[in-house]
Amino acid sequence: MLALELSYWQETVIKTLVVLAIIPGSAVLVGYIFLLKMMAHMQSRLGPMESGGFHGWFQLIGDGIKFIQKEDIIPSQADRRVFALAPIVVLASTFLLYVVIPAGPDLVVEDLSTGIFFALAVSSLSVIGVLMAGWASANKYSLLGALRAAGQLIAYELPLVLAVVGVIVQAGTMSLPGIVEAQKDGAIFGFDLIGNPFFLTQIVGFVLFIVAAQAELTQTPFDMPVAESELVAGYMTEYSGFRFLFFFMAEFGTAFALAAIAATLYLGGWFVPGVTGNLANVLGPLVLGAKIMLVSFLIFWMRFTFPRFREDQLQTIAWKYLIPISLVNILVTGILKVAL
Repeated sequence: MLALELSYWQETVIKTLVVLAIIPGSAVLVGYIFLLKMMAHMQSRLGPMESGGFHGWFQLIGDGIKFIQKEDIIPSQADRRVFALAPIVVLASTFLLYVVIPAGPDLVVEDLSTGIFFALAVSSLSVIGVLMAGWASANKYSLLGALRAAGQLIAYELPLVLAVVGVIVQAGTMSLPGIVEAQKDGAIFGFDLIGNPFFLTQIVGFVLFIVAAQAELTQTPFDMPVAESELVAGYMTEYSGFRFLFFFMAEFGTAFALAAIAATLYLGGWFVPGVTGNLANVLGPLVLGAKIMLVSFLIFWMRFTFPRFREDQLQTIAWKYLIPISLVNILVTGILKVAL
């Protein structure tokens, strides 16, 4: 077998290009499958079916091209530099999430010993971009939307992190490839045919993670920061053209990344029973992709099912219910870890 030795900078360039390609690709994939088709069929609202020749597959790409062609408008009273940088900061947060997600035994950009900590930390960077967008727009609706988003993202970051702690305690590592290995090598009551997917033992954590991820994405029923009926589009009100497209890609790219993290933490990631070695590197991305689609379905099903919460209800759910439940989950997991 021919081994190709690459320098550090060559590997870095290749990995960067792969991640940069994944972000718009995942946004188009998730947006088309769930936003335009699956949920549309479930609600009998088929939408565009002609563009592209098969089921309207080109509609989302056509919308992207349309946004690129639109004029880049910056309000006269806006802080131009901060206004222009805000979508880039939000998109950069999404970009960094993909650095630690393993798609196979050897298919990971960087295997950090604190991988899940890194992922949750960089996901919080989007709050800075949102606040930049709201403040720099010189629009009261944008500012209100940004303040709502900051309060919401900070509140739901806590249950998101605490939900993951149970998995870390059970796996004994914060490395995402290590967490997959722990599930692959585990057993359920001595039965190791399917390993030990943490979904079975951390079902409470999984539900908490999905709900908190929904809020992190500011999707219905947690879409108060962009409530059209109240704030037009919140912190995105003054954005147009490719800058608005950046926010769109960040939202759906982050949805894909959080679904990938959930699949890795609770569903075994790339692992499928009986597949190891180089074959796992080939089939791993397909297996992980299937699990991501399953988790994404749950996220978007929730989005198109429940009505929007009031702001007080939204904060109450986080502080009075999700956080206490996640703390109890950590306590029970710790006790069982020591006892068993």
